[in-house]
Amino acid sequence: MNVLVFTKFVPNPTGTPTLGPDHLLVRDAGDGALDPGDEYGLELALQLNEASGGEVTAVSMGPEEAIAGVQRALAMGAAGAMLVTDDGLRGADALVTARVLAAVAGRRPFDLIVAGVESTDGYTGTVPVTVAELLGIPSVTAVRSLAASDAGYRIERQTEDGYDVLECPAPALVTVTAGATEPRYPSLKGIMAAKSKPVERLTLADLDVDVSVTQRVTAVTEAPAKAGGEIVQGDEAVGRIADLLADAGVI
Repeated sequence: MNVLVFTKFVPNPTGTPTLGPDHLLVRDAGDGALDPGDEYGLELALQLNEASGGEVTAVSMGPEEAIAGVQRALAMGAAGAMLVTDDGLRGADALVTARVLAAVAGRRPFDLIVAGVESTDGYTGTVPVTVAELLGIPSVTAVRSLAASDAGYRIERQTEDGYDVLECPAPALVTVTAGATEPRYPSLKGIMAAKSKPVERLTLADLDVDVSVTQRVTAVTEAPAKAGGEIVQGDEAVGRIADLLADAGVI
């Protein structure tokens, strides 16, 4: 089974990223890393590979610094990687990103594409399913378990009430929830081996992609500080609570 895993290099994944004067994220501040949310999908892909053979390839788009995220994916066990780096992609919106990733995925045969549910720097959650639409393949989101079956894949999809069991034909794209797997920590052997694994470096010149941006950030303002709550007590508490609920439109 040949699996492609979308892996994103994000700035300051455990904190608050910095915005530049152009209202875009500063991605070269030296605090970036592989998005932690992508490691769950990568671990799922590696487990599938260990069970059925084939190869796991990491696919990424980002600045030169994004090679650090790719190297971690390789150290965890991916056999190779494809990285798209081009100054023309600075400020790419979710649709352009999906077009680029779809073009990269289409360069080689695959049985499955795995992605995180959403990135920690964008939180749109739309890129993976857009890629699936562009490629004309089925997609399943919020996957907590996946196994090969006669029909393609048997999938457990997380829901608010539990989970659904689905059958999905191959090739397909899935997004994997946090907690679906326990990502392995790269071993010293894996880190050393990553240095010799193949990384295909691509630019827009290698891809036939429309990179016309349809969304731009024109302004950014600080979110207002959360006001303190009101403590209601005494004989008039019930009436005051009713008034507050009415003001909020609850009753």
